[in-house]
Amino acid sequence: MSSRREFIKNSIMFTSMFPFLEWANPTLTDDFLTRAQSNAKLGLQASTQDEDFWGWVKEQYTVSPNLMNLNNGGVSPQPKCVQDAHIKYYQYCNEAPSYYMWRILDQGREPLREKLADLAGCSKEEIAINRNSTEGLNTIIFGLDLKEGDEIVLSKQDYPNMVNAWKQREKRDKVKLVWIDLPLPSDNADELANTYIKAFTNKTKVVHITHMINWTGQIIPAKKIANEAKKRGIYSILDSAHTFAHIDFLFPDTECDFSATSLHKWLGAPFGSGMMYLKKDNIQKIWPLLSSSLKDDDIRKFETIGTRSFASEMAIGTAIDFHNIIGIKRKENRLRYLKDYWTNKAKGIPKVKIHTPANPQFSCALAMFSIENKKPQEIEQKLLDKYKIHTTVIEWENLHGVRVTPHLYTTIKDLDKLVHAITDISKDA
Repeated sequence: MSSRREFIKNSIMFTSMFPFLEWANPTLTDDFLTRAQSNAKLGLQASTQDEDFWGWVKEQYTVSPNLMNLNNGGVSPQPKCVQDAHIKYYQYCNEAPSYYMWRILDQGREPLREKLADLAGCSKEEIAINRNSTEGLNTIIFGLDLKEGDEIVLSKQDYPNMVNAWKQREKRDKVKLVWIDLPLPSDNADELANTYIKAFTNKTKVVHITHMINWTGQIIPAKKIANEAKKRGIYSILDSAHTFAHIDFLFPDTECDFSATSLHKWLGAPFGSGMMYLKKDNIQKIWPLLSSSLKDDDIRKFETIGTRSFASEMAIGTAIDFHNIIGIKRKENRLRYLKDYWTNKAKGIPKVKIHTPANPQFSCALAMFSIENKKPQEIEQKLLDKYKIHTTVIEWENLHGVRVTPHLYTTIKDLDKLVHAITDISKDA
């Protein structure tokens, strides 16, 4: 029993810079740090194009050699060290679940909350650990006190689960949904922000902002919108599913009152892991989806969901360590470089159109393209069947195309194959 306690104690102690990763794989940690420090000395452009370093990073993933995965926006693969940590925690729990989960592993939740808060740039008393963006945003959407006639401003290009959540509140509580149509693509922050702001009235209570439009990768100037909303006493909700651990920002910097994200996307944490951010003063204003005996202003009231996966939760710490060694700015730069690499080549192909801004302020890894006279489904199917390249079809409102989302393990050679495939497909258009 004593050795078991020591086992888990060592995995959650914060006595070093990367405790979760060191527990999962100490040899990897030392090698990773050495390589990352060497890469950092090269300068921004050289480090972004240091294919030896990024090739080594690719080796930390277990992606299929038979399929080129360029749909990392939906859900990202986990580095092998995160998979290993998850498996170890899972096996450990199964030795005596009610003891090792509830009495031992549960002690790691507060250190994990602190690590997530450091990453998000806020207090640990403002972070709730949950399963994904949808759960977090639904908690906020249904937890706000709203009455009949209250107006919510949101866009037609928001994520379907959030659109449906607001439609349910409309149906149940008779709130009024005020829809805007975003001018996409755009590299004009004022134009984007004003599209929301012009829809505000004295009845507006909430503005729902998707930080990065999942269909095209368009980044929305959330701070501009939230600041104007604040002046008018309007709550701002930020869907940060595609920006957290993808681009360099902190939750407080956005000035939004609430946010939620999926950690199984760009952080590379286990599938079905997420978190929610609420400014401390706003916690008591949100009802939890599931009842809780905790105080109204305690962020933990949102975590009373019954039995959960402790193994998955604890492995989030390893994902954070892996992410932190790379560093968010270096990660963002590499992801944008990969997107720019293939889009700059593809936009020169006859009949091919890129629907994502080139301006680095308004995009990063995600991008959408189309081919004249070709249906998105036809392009996606040809990429998969003939070239074994996995992408995703975009058919939503006025957006029609194929979304390509590389990740840190994607190589330049992979993207050259993609451009070659797009060139071949366009010849038949």
